[in-house]
Amino acid sequence: MDYQFKDIEKKWQEFWALNHTFKADNHTDKPKYYVLDMFPYPSGAGLHVGHPLGYIASDIFARYKRLKGFNVLHPMGYDSFGLPAEQYAIQTGQHPALTTEANINTYRRQLDQIGFSFDWSREVRTSSPDFYKWTQWIFMQLFNSWYNKAADKAESIEKLVKHFEENGSAGIDAVCDDDVLAFSAAEWKALGNREQQEELLKYRLTYLRESTVNWCAALGTVLANDEVKDGFSERGGYPVEQKKMMQWSMRITAYAERLLQGLDKIDWPEPLKEMQRNWIGKSTGASVRFQIAEDGGQTSDFRLLTSDYIEVFTTRVDTIFGVTFLVLAPEHELVPALTTPGQKAEIDAYIAQTKKKSELDRMADAKTVSGAFTGSYVINPVNDEKVPLYIADYVLAGYGTGAVMAVPSGDQRDYLFAKHFNLPIVPIMDIQQIETEADPTKEGRYINSDFMNGLNYKEGTAKVIAYLEEKGQGKAKINYRMRDAIFGRQRYWGEPVPVYFKEGLPYLIDEKDLPLVLPEIDKYLPTETGEPPLARAEGWKYKPAVGAGNSLSFGEGRGEAYEYELSTMPGWAGSSWYWYRYMDAHNNEEFASKDAIAYWKDVDLYIGGSEHATGHLLYSRFWNKFLVDMGLGIEEEPFKKLINQGHIQGRSSFVYRLIDTEGRGTNTFVSHGLIKQYKTSELHVDVNIVDNDILDIDKFRAWREEYKDAEFILENGKYVCGVEIEKMSKSKYNVVNPDVLVERYGADTLRMYEMFLGPLEQSKPWNTNGIEGVFKFLRKFWKLFHDEQFNFRVTDTEPTKAELKSLHKIIRKVEEDIERFSFNTSVSSFMIAVNELTDLKCSKRSILQDLVVVLSPYAPHICEELWVLLGNRAGSLSHTPYPKFNPEYLVEDEFSYPISINGKTKMNLNISLSLESAAIESFVLASPDVQKYLDGKTPKKVIVVKGRIVNMVL
Repeated sequence: MDYQFKDIEKKWQEFWALNHTFKADNHTDKPKYYVLDMFPYPSGAGLHVGHPLGYIASDIFARYKRLKGFNVLHPMGYDSFGLPAEQYAIQTGQHPALTTEANINTYRRQLDQIGFSFDWSREVRTSSPDFYKWTQWIFMQLFNSWYNKAADKAESIEKLVKHFEENGSAGIDAVCDDDVLAFSAAEWKALGNREQQEELLKYRLTYLRESTVNWCAALGTVLANDEVKDGFSERGGYPVEQKKMMQWSMRITAYAERLLQGLDKIDWPEPLKEMQRNWIGKSTGASVRFQIAEDGGQTSDFRLLTSDYIEVFTTRVDTIFGVTFLVLAPEHELVPALTTPGQKAEIDAYIAQTKKKSELDRMADAKTVSGAFTGSYVINPVNDEKVPLYIADYVLAGYGTGAVMAVPSGDQRDYLFAKHFNLPIVPIMDIQQIETEADPTKEGRYINSDFMNGLNYKEGTAKVIAYLEEKGQGKAKINYRMRDAIFGRQRYWGEPVPVYFKEGLPYLIDEKDLPLVLPEIDKYLPTETGEPPLARAEGWKYKPAVGAGNSLSFGEGRGEAYEYELSTMPGWAGSSWYWYRYMDAHNNEEFASKDAIAYWKDVDLYIGGSEHATGHLLYSRFWNKFLVDMGLGIEEEPFKKLINQGHIQGRSSFVYRLIDTEGRGTNTFVSHGLIKQYKTSELHVDVNIVDNDILDIDKFRAWREEYKDAEFILENGKYVCGVEIEKMSKSKYNVVNPDVLVERYGADTLRMYEMFLGPLEQSKPWNTNGIEGVFKFLRKFWKLFHDEQFNFRVTDTEPTKAELKSLHKIIRKVEEDIERFSFNTSVSSFMIAVNELTDLKCSKRSILQDLVVVLSPYAPHICEELWVLLGNRAGSLSHTPYPKFNPEYLVEDEFSYPISINGKTKMNLNISLSLESAAIESFVLASPDVQKYLDGKTPKKVIVVKGRIVNMVL
């Protein structure tokens, strides 16, 4: 029977599911290998052909590693909390859980039909209470921890409390808020419970504080920076403004140096690592205090300031004599107090304008000059000069101290600002050229710099830092651009935060009360008073129990009820630890057992998109390091090797509507090759009704009601569409559903074709035109095992040298390609091997059986079927050993000599390479095939070029 891919693929997918073929074992002597894909958000649109690219690559590698004798963990699950489901719920009133479940069912069907070797027994969903119970539990561990800089690790808050009780705050070197108190042990004990908890909140790894956030009123939630584009939400395109809100945050900054150093120990793409380095943004410089001038025009609120100076972080403290003004971020907490009455209207207007821009927009816009004078001044600590204090949106509250000492001679933004506001520009290096722009040179010698004059950069920097430290107005410092991560959304469809509030302070619920399950609500919108949707839940309050299991419990019995936190966790919460849950997915007592973690340790291969570089991949490394600090993880880095798969771009098709003399579109369409002869307009057309750029006219007429009577101007009897490479998008009608291709060509064809398109890491256009060739290859492979009537035909005859050579070439090639993730070149090599074996009319079991094993990671269904036809036990293919390469079969001992007569090649003759010229001549003349061409004549001359050619002259 010919290749019946539909029956074969259905049969083996059912077999794998029924027999749990790919179930990984936590208890085995085999070496482990953990292959993981970044799990998908299950959208309503399902998969398009771009989505499976990384999954196919990881699946090939997982299958290959099983053949190599590894116990492979290759799981799949769903990142199933998120905004899209909630937006749909708001529009329809349908619970997000229902739409999420329907979407997951679609994804599962599509994933199954492509033949992935996932261990579905370990499936996780971030929106399942069984999963997010442990997300909440990890949150609780973070809440009950602080970062000890002396030990360079997180430790229990109980240890900090004990130190306070015994020694007060002396000797504590922690990552904490700036306004922590100094106190003795006696003073700590004298504080009430509330005051102690307020102070501890300044140390906790997850804490509440007022933060500047990206607030999207239309979505009713805070958005991450990467969810905002040009001042609008990426999803929906709604306006986003900067707003101060009380938010949960996590001290990822405590791990900045470890996150930075860890990048040198992992096999990740260098561009991605560089993105993380830039995001962390380590800077070596100095902290400088600028005193606020007493006669600087301060407001009556000046007395309310907590300090009389503004602290600045700078990487160029050597330029301090060139400071001619200071700039605060518009959100800086001192702005209201330092704005004089005469400047208040201007300052307020500027702040309102800034709120409309995202931080990314503010950082990116280097050309626009804007700002406002506060009316106040500060004193330069090295020369006592009074300099004006401005606000400007190019300074961010979250970077450094939210204040910049402006040196217009050395910084272009400061230069443009000074020119715009007519402020002084003071050169401070003797070789600076500042007539038209700033000159940030570090060469030359200092001028206009008092005690630094005549010194070079290194000497000057050391001297000014020493001077500032001696005066108590500055010190050397390392700074990081990265800020603490905001951890909350004012939405419904997310993990509830396991916290309640008493007298405005947060307390953890008892671990025994986990999971804190999402309550039912009547609408998925904020309340009429602007509170998050969870405020709609009736009776959703917490009653603490006696001795609730942590040091923050209070009260007698389950008496008074307290309000829960109304925000939910952000989208990155569950994905920051999910790989651990796959190790031990059904453990009800722990997020994963110590034995499971000790065996699987970390992810050996992680495949996913580079768009997660500064989101998921940074947060997950942070959480992993914390779990290691707590003795819950083993490996400092969670993902040993990471590959970013490229995007598959859409190949859009176009039709051309004829425009009439009055400029109106008609219902006539002109074929692409003829459009220069007519006036037309270009329209996208559904690529699924286009085959090899030829439009199916009948399907086009049925596609949309307006085209049912369409007329066509054809070329050579066909309508040829135009083509353009664009992003794959429903709006461009260029989305190709894998269901259609699997139905037409089969999953094995789709798998091999997606790999054949090009290198995994590169983006490439989707072009269905080439898929037919891959399908024909699989048919040709199938025919190797069958005669002309498609009867199974395999012999036990000994293979020839040529057959062994062809087999061992592909064994070595595929092994090398898979190990270096070059899957596209393997597909080409398979085609060459099958062509060679077809030409050799090979039907030898020892050749074809090994070939089945080698091809099976790429095309598992057809290989499973042929494996059984070869007489092997069903299901054993997945764990059979990968064939061993024998280099001896590739040693050349013969050469196919071209035999030329009077300069014209007549044939090729295989001759041993061990023969010398005289023996070669005798061998050639004795050949019956050669004698046919000689026609009884004796050559006048025989020229033998060993290893090249034999030429005879008649």
